[in-house]
Amino acid sequence: MIYSIFHSTRLRYDAPISENVTEIYMQPRSDTFQHCHFFKVVTQPEARIFSHTEPSSNIVHYFDIPAQHTQLIITTEAIVETYPTAPIPEALTPDAWLALDQLVHEGDYWDYLLPGTQSRPTDLLYAFADQIDVRATHAQRGDDPLSVLRRINTAIYNMFDYVPKSTKVDSPIDDALAARRGVCQDFSHIMIALVRTLGIPCRYVSGYLYHERENGSRSSPDASHAWVEALLPEIGWVGFDPTNNMLTDARHVRVGIGREYADVPPSRGVFKGKAESTLTVAVRVRKLDRLPQAEPLPPNPPSAWMTVETPAEDTRVREQIQAQQQQQQ
Repeated sequence: MIYSIFHSTRLRYDAPISENVTEIYMQPRSDTFQHCHFFKVVTQPEARIFSHTEPSSNIVHYFDIPAQHTQLIITTEAIVETYPTAPIPEALTPDAWLALDQLVHEGDYWDYLLPGTQSRPTDLLYAFADQIDVRATHAQRGDDPLSVLRRINTAIYNMFDYVPKSTKVDSPIDDALAARRGVCQDFSHIMIALVRTLGIPCRYVSGYLYHERENGSRSSPDASHAWVEALLPEIGWVGFDPTNNMLTDARHVRVGIGREYADVPPSRGVFKGKAESTLTVAVRVRKLDRLPQAEPLPPNPPSAWMTVETPAEDTRVREQIQAQQQQQQ
């Protein structure tokens, strides 16, 4: 599959701010499952954009706008090609738990086994595990790893309502567990927290999902998406999308991989000034019949540069740091 992805983020401030430092996780990865042929970042006001690649192969772009402004617009465009995934069996043999434990023992997966800030087990999580008959302990793991993962994936889909903006970007899992509603970010954190209690390495994946009219996807088509990947013996990392009760396929475009959302938000930053901000996000994922005629993506895409002067009155604005993040729906 070949997709064209457009992502626009607009931050409006109710008073001028004097500086804005931002980083974004929006460039699709190039790996075994997909290849990013083109990626472009444009900001308004213009800024010189830098990038670096994390050890996990996430590509981070970042910039600083040292001038007074009342809004920030970040626009990205990408052309990415995804490939079919290998078939996954319905279940594994019961001795797969032993094989998984050996795999974990021999590898370095501690980051994806330990609880995080937004994926920490709670009493409500254990109650949910009991409700769906999943023993939320390493010592009492029933069935086989893949069957348990399928059950958790389906249970979250069946027992939680998908309600955009029902939680916040920093909401703990108990908010969604108590209300039995949330968005893809919440469902992913719930699954991660539960799966890790079973001794299965599990990671958060941010990206995009191509929506077809006939597939009945529950997540929003005009927002970024999130799901999880769990490690299984002899198969490797397998993607589960609890929002849509499916294993990931060629419609899922992977961008960032981390322990939880806070590691790979689409955008985050700080600004200097006394102002309230309003965030607006627009996402469009279109399927293409073929690759467009475009220059191949260089290792470090060229960036626009504009020299800006800081107004003198900017020094009178009281300094205040406030983080900006956008939730994945």
